[in-house]
Amino acid sequence: MKIKDHFLSQEIFEIKETETQGVYKTTPIPSNISKYYESEDYISHHQDSGSLKEKLYKFLQSFNLRYKKNILVERIQQGSKVLDYGCGAGEFVKYIENDFETFGFEPDADARKAAQGKIAKAKILDDIQKIEDKSLDAITLWHVFEHIDNQDEMLNIFHSKLKEKGLLIIAVPNPTSYDAKHYKEYWAAYDVPRHIYHFSKNGMENLISEKSDWKMRKIKPLILDSYYISMLSEKYKKSPLFWLKASIYGTISNIKASFSNEFSSLIYIIEKR
Repeated sequence: MKIKDHFLSQEIFEIKETETQGVYKTTPIPSNISKYYESEDYISHHQDSGSLKEKLYKFLQSFNLRYKKNILVERIQQGSKVLDYGCGAGEFVKYIENDFETFGFEPDADARKAAQGKIAKAKILDDIQKIEDKSLDAITLWHVFEHIDNQDEMLNIFHSKLKEKGLLIIAVPNPTSYDAKHYKEYWAAYDVPRHIYHFSKNGMENLISEKSDWKMRKIKPLILDSYYISMLSEKYKKSPLFWLKASIYGTISNIKASFSNEFSSLIYIIEKR
């Protein structure tokens, strides 16, 4: 499948299935991949632009932050050690820092500086190896895992940092959702080449089942993602009524997913064996 980088470069990339059924990879991956993040509209790294897109993102984010925090609250004790890997500008780290001993890892210097300016208790790191082995109760990756090229290596590192039965919580877009099938090459969550990997629900289950040191515990939806992704997809299609159409197709996607569990984005709760 050929996909255009609608967000920035307008270049064409191809998505091909890997050896793991249901897991796909963008090709080719540019050697200067960091250049494809250099935009004032890249919300993970830039804040307070005042654009309509960002305002909507922030509105949805307020609901998602509580939902994500509750996933932790229901599974680990207050005061447990949590690492938010790829924490961006630190919104989730800030949201949970009073409930857990919180760390954030962020490789981008600008985003890291923005995160440090928000938090009061949490520690923002530029090197995950600064965290002691077998010390963390949970590691979260909110729409980050799809950006990582060396996934096997990182899964091994996450495993070494977690305590026995520690949790790895990964949220990624789902290319077998209704909205992905509807928008096809315009589906915003392909986001090539920034999204290096793409995981269907079965693909992520297959990936984890191949690892003897991890166990899939639960899969949960990110309900609101279908609306935001549909809105961006409609804008890429240059739809004049993108707000209305996004509302319609986002709702249809969630209704269909209530039967199939193929939501626009899924959260995988994985336990260290």
